[in-house]
Amino acid sequence: MIDVREIQEILPHRFPFLLIDRVVELNHGVSIIAYKNITIGEHIFQGHFPGHPIYPGVMIIEGMAQAGGVLAFKSVQKTIQNKIVYFMSIDSAKFRVPVTPGDRLEYRLSVIKHKGNIWVLDGKAYVDNKLVAEAELKAMIVDK
Repeated sequence: MIDVREIQEILPHRFPFLLIDRVVELNHGVSIIAYKNITIGEHIFQGHFPGHPIYPGVMIIEGMAQAGGVLAFKSVQKTIQNKIVYFMSIDSAKFRVPVTPGDRLEYRLSVIKHKGNIWVLDGKAYVDNKLVAEAELKAMIVDK
């Protein structure tokens, strides 16, 4: 279990753009399960959409990427100081069900391929075990 304080030691993101609250399962070099509680207090709902709040798909993808960054950093044996994960590509993104306030968005990512500092991940997002979004993500760990 990795709480938000440790997540902030790994990722450079901060409120309101830190999009994972906790990691509940981590298999180094293999997979991660993390979640974000979606609340009506999210800044994004001021404009997306007033009176009909829907959590944006791009934020879901970014949350997947952040979970993937934690997986990559926790999987490498070398120090992560002065390192950052950069998104390289998003492929086959699909959004299946709207995510709304009150939902617990669960990210499940697994490693498709890892070579050197490049990671290719299969990302899926669920609410109540129902698939709401998916994408293939590619990222690279680089020096800051």
